[in-house]
Amino acid sequence: MADIPDIAKFKGRYAELESQIANPNFYADRRAAAALSKEQQKIRALIAREEQMKKAMADVESAKVVLGDIAAGDDLRELARQEVEDGLKILERIRREMLMLMIPPDPSDSRNTVFEIRAGTGGDEASLFAGDLHRMYTKFAESMGWKIEIMSTSMSDTGGMKEVIFLISGEDVYKSLKFESGVHRVQRVPATEANGRIHTSAATVAVLPEAEEVDVIISPEDLEISVCRASGPGGQGVNTTDSAVQICHKPSGMTVYCADERSQQKNKARAMKVLRARLLQQKEEEERAKYAQTRRDQVGFGDRSERIRTYNFPQNRLTDHRIGLTLHSLPQIMDGEIGELIDALQRADFESKVKNLK
Repeated sequence: MADIPDIAKFKGRYAELESQIANPNFYADRRAAAALSKEQQKIRALIAREEQMKKAMADVESAKVVLGDIAAGDDLRELARQEVEDGLKILERIRREMLMLMIPPDPSDSRNTVFEIRAGTGGDEASLFAGDLHRMYTKFAESMGWKIEIMSTSMSDTGGMKEVIFLISGEDVYKSLKFESGVHRVQRVPATEANGRIHTSAATVAVLPEAEEVDVIISPEDLEISVCRASGPGGQGVNTTDSAVQICHKPSGMTVYCADERSQQKNKARAMKVLRARLLQQKEEEERAKYAQTRRDQVGFGDRSERIRTYNFPQNRLTDHRIGLTLHSLPQIMDGEIGELIDALQRADFESKVKNLK
């Protein structure tokens, strides 16, 4: 029978939170108050699960006693045995729920997400694949009821995307999509291939939690902002005014370029949003650097230099190399049906974090 997880330290933390919330000045900092209130709710749910598990354990013990009192061959024995099995399943479910509540949350899970997709090796085919990935994520976001806002695009001559940056807003966006960062490889026959040969190309995906101004303080003196006339399609107004904006963050060397809007101010605002997200990601990665080995153990999540996934069109096969998952439903996946894949990645992450609790 599963043991009840030890939650003594969580009960101690709950008492601390009760004391803080009782302070008349608790709501002076609304953002901090909201975070602490959410933590308290989570611990309250954990304590409630403990009580549920104690009751479920008592029910299983009682069912075992009844089972032991029923003679072999009695019709009621099968019913009693089933009651024990059902009780054990309930125990395991509650235990799993408790462990999930015990895992420290990623503070960025509830944030909106800045998505960056860039064509990698493979020339025109890589840019077409980058465009396919953009469509896939857009379709998935729409199915989730999330909002998509294009920040910046750079199109290829063949109609693909050299680069696209877009913002996805909604509930738990980063929590759902954070494991998509990395190198995505595609194997297929390009439309321009006359001899039917399979080509291998790649695109890189970066998933960044949206940063607020209070998360990353940027000094105006650290910015070098330049404006120029936008090039490419976008309407006469875009091409005849200095609406494109490029921002260079001198301390980090990061550069962001936005030219999709006719308004210089809108392009500047979008560029700052992308820059802030990149700086927040850099800050978080630096803070986690001392735990690099632990992160490598966690099925390779977060390492953007690695090939995380292969899309093999001739064999109708998608393989996620981090968790060894293979799916044979590429047309549906490319049409945005990636829920099964996301669920599998989250389960693998959960299992690795449970190991670290022990």
